[in-house]
Amino acid sequence: MNAVPPSTAAAQGKPVASLDAVSRDVASRACTAMKSRVDAVPGSAPVLLRSYDAADRAATIDLPALRTAAFTYDNALAVIALLACGHRAEATRIGAALERAAMRDTRLRNTYRAGAVADAVLPNGWWDAAQNRWLEDAYQSGTATGNVAWAALALLALHDATGETRWRDAAARLARWVIDTTRDAAPAGGFSGGIDGFDAAPVRLGWKSSEHAIDLIAVFGRLADSKVEGGWRGHAAHARRFLDSQWDDGSGHFLIGTLPDGRTPNRATSALDVQWWSQLLPAVPDTWRRAIRYAERVHAVGAGFDFNEDRDGIWLEGTAQAALAYRVVGEGENARRCLAEIAAQFSAGGYVFATREPRMTTGLALGPASTSADAYYYRRPHLGATAWAALAALGRNPFRVQR
Repeated sequence: MNAVPPSTAAAQGKPVASLDAVSRDVASRACTAMKSRVDAVPGSAPVLLRSYDAADRAATIDLPALRTAAFTYDNALAVIALLACGHRAEATRIGAALERAAMRDTRLRNTYRAGAVADAVLPNGWWDAAQNRWLEDAYQSGTATGNVAWAALALLALHDATGETRWRDAAARLARWVIDTTRDAAPAGGFSGGIDGFDAAPVRLGWKSSEHAIDLIAVFGRLADSKVEGGWRGHAAHARRFLDSQWDDGSGHFLIGTLPDGRTPNRATSALDVQWWSQLLPAVPDTWRRAIRYAERVHAVGAGFDFNEDRDGIWLEGTAQAALAYRVVGEGENARRCLAEIAAQFSAGGYVFATREPRMTTGLALGPASTSADAYYYRRPHLGATAWAALAALGRNPFRVQR
């Protein structure tokens, strides 16, 4: 990485493991950890994995809302990663739970309760002894557009692997919800953030996300390729026009999206993921490669990357995204450095930690009721970071068809 110094081992003249060697190590540990979590739930029933492992929990603060939380995004990533690992049976069990949520819930939630899934996919919640009542979280009950897109990508990955139309049909149902609920008819209007809160009083989110646009370009494009009726090419083009509008040529990077009015660009913070994910789409303009150098200038922390520009720590999920993007653009040494950082951040339980530091800021708010940037990442063993580590180590692009 242009902005990153040589590794400590290299600086001391010690042998440095090759990209292939580091990749094999990271892939083996990440794939084994995810497979073991699925296999730990007896039988063959659909299952959702807890996003944050209980192992090593003493290393950071305890958050009741995370104890049994199975975030849809993390589980979707796990499906795609497990398929890349060669563990189709385990991927299918998680995919079946996502399919059940997609087909039976009134809308796909951001989070469900981890564990085996019977007829209904249960909302996540916890008992609060101090208040003597059951609690649920407004964000977890909400429906973020990007999370719906990732669930669709997971289902499409299962369709690619098996040829079974059930997966494609469930993905198309999710994509239609996005179009019906969040599409802005303006020429470059894109798609809004989704819905926050509970069914009794849902709040429509007006802001729009560049990251969500990338997800939707991939989903709609894949559905179009699968020959499902729905005008998917047009919807993909609509998402692409919004993404194009978020390119800031002066700085050479993508803006995070818009403010809640859905129009005004949000320049208050910078987001790492959109810089890397944009590199994974098909037909990427050469000018978009400048976003890689921007990420190095603004987000780099040693051999890893922070989510936002304050550089208060290393976000391991985003560092894995960087490793994959570097592989896609042919920068193998940079990919190796990122993967070497990840290799040093596996927990005793087998998952990659979410962060290197105890807590990191994101510059984002948890929801519309927030009065500050109160969304944080913590040093907890994380399914999403582990899945991205596997994808990066195996060179698997989740936005493209892989057979």
